[in-house]
Amino acid sequence: MVSAVATRDPRVLALRVGPVSARIRTRSAVVIGLLGAAALGTMLLALTVGRGGLEPGSILYALTPDASKADRLVFEWRGSRALAAIVFGACLGVSGAIFQTVTRNPLGSPDVIGLNAGSYAGVVAVISLGGIGFTAMAVGSITGGLVAAAAVYLLAFKQGVNGFRLIIVGIAVGAVLTSLTSWFSVKSDLDVALRAAIWGAGSLNGTRWEVLAAAGGLALVTALALPHVARVLPQLALGDDAASSLGLRLEPTKALLVVVGVVLSALVTAVTGPIQFIALAAPQIARRLVTPGGGSGPDVVGSALVGAVLLGTADLLAQYALPGTTVPVGAVTVVLGGVYLVWLLFRESGRS
Repeated sequence: MVSAVATRDPRVLALRVGPVSARIRTRSAVVIGLLGAAALGTMLLALTVGRGGLEPGSILYALTPDASKADRLVFEWRGSRALAAIVFGACLGVSGAIFQTVTRNPLGSPDVIGLNAGSYAGVVAVISLGGIGFTAMAVGSITGGLVAAAAVYLLAFKQGVNGFRLIIVGIAVGAVLTSLTSWFSVKSDLDVALRAAIWGAGSLNGTRWEVLAAAGGLALVTALALPHVARVLPQLALGDDAASSLGLRLEPTKALLVVVGVVLSALVTAVTGPIQFIALAAPQIARRLVTPGGGSGPDVVGSALVGAVLLGTADLLAQYALPGTTVPVGAVTVVLGGVYLVWLLFRESGRS
């Protein structure tokens, strides 16, 4: 049974679910509810807009045995893509929140510090060896991401990990890995290079239910660590000294967070190819919406929902912004990410 009890502070509610209780700010609860509604709205739009879309009243009917074959085909094709945008956007949002907290820098996302480049290189290696299917791609992507993370971590380690040094090392490692994959594209067979190039554009086209189920299952297993992640991120955001004084074991905790973050981002890369911007922007937007004034660190739930809304919206733009043309969602997020990154750099330079 869920119950909400007012506290002495009108801005805070005490929530209780059985024996578990938590305190949550009223503003945070409202914003998270609105973000959840927005994520659901992008799914509904993905199912209904455009030629051949479902009527709003036919969405639930399309799931029943009595639905027409046409409605079921539309739901089969559009539903998996719409749900994938929400699930993968949430994965990228959480991954970005983790790495921005570990590095204590708004640029500390997996697409900036070289981890996506590692996942990309891992999948390219799998493709070059003839690997096909989600399992092979996932193994290559996660392995490549973890190897890149280990390289960045070890090269940046000097009596602990400094966030700025980790970002600089990550950019360098990412550049090396990107050069290696470019060299592969030049030297490999045309068919293999073409497969890698198409996959590397970053797209949700052709996301099938069986692949989404496998990816969602792995994401769900990883999500079991999220309650711990949500508990330690605010402590890490206070700084290493403060976190240590609270009894947090810094390096083992950071290592666990890196593994969770890499798995979440690499999982998306394995299915869609590299998608930029979402992991970079979602935690920052969530912090401003959910915890105005900055708070003590990125909100995990807020980051996940903002990531879902961003990727869902970007995929709608990819499908319908240019009439008669569908572009990879990765191209849309790169454009949005470039604008956001320029704004962020100007903002940070204005503070210094």
